Amino acid sequence: MKKFIILGFIPLLVTSMELSAQKKVETRFHVSGVCGMCKNRIEKATDVKGVHFSEWDKEKQELFLVYKPEEISLDSIHSRIQFVGHDTEKGTAAQEYYDKVHTCCRYRDPEVIDGHQ
Repeated sequence: MKKFIILGFIPLLVTSMELSAQKKVETRFHVSGVCGMCKNRIEKATDVKGVHFSEWDKEKQELFLVYKPEEISLDSIHSRIQFVGHDTEKGTAAQEYYDKVHTCCRYRDPEVIDGHQ
């Protein structure tokens, strides 16, 4: 009888482990930008396997993200965003990537920022 009870718990244990291994994590972090084109670029950069939802808020300069850490790391997501020219709280986009964004998206330029307000 004990063997039957123990064997009955094994599938439950395996299922429980699989569910916990696929946990989604919600996070928010700073991403610099100034306009709708920035929003599209930032959200497109996060449209990858492991990211289930992303939405950048221009007013807050904040990205809301739902992702699976088992499939993609947060550092990798930050790198992808920096690669398309946007600074994040974990680092600054390289100048060569920043220079590729449209001139109306140059969030480091005070005149561009003023023009979007």
